[in-house]
Amino acid sequence: MTDTPDTAPDSSETPGAQDVPPDRLSVEAGSEYFDVEKLQRGVAISFKGSRRTNVEEYCISEGWVRVQAGKTLDRKGKPLTIKLNGPVEAWYEDLGEDAPHAKAS
Repeated sequence: MTDTPDTAPDSSETPGAQDVPPDRLSVEAGSEYFDVEKLQRGVAISFKGSRRTNVEEYCISEGWVRVQAGKTLDRKGKPLTIKLNGPVEAWYEDLGEDAPHAKAS
């Protein structure tokens, strides 16, 4: 018999696991990538080296962000978005200046 515990390790035991935002996140409530807990922490986005505050959705591994296209609405009344390609970085604002950044390798 081994001395290993029967339960899986808690994610809080791995340092830094919760300090990096997910690879993909959306502010659209109907999206499968919507996560209110992560959004409440405040996710900051840097796209092509400049900080963006109007990002609706991002994907770090695929290198794109979706931003609102002016005040234009689609037929369902939701803001029309456009997809911009380029390097994306994300970090949690609540961790301060030295927060670990999630970026494509």
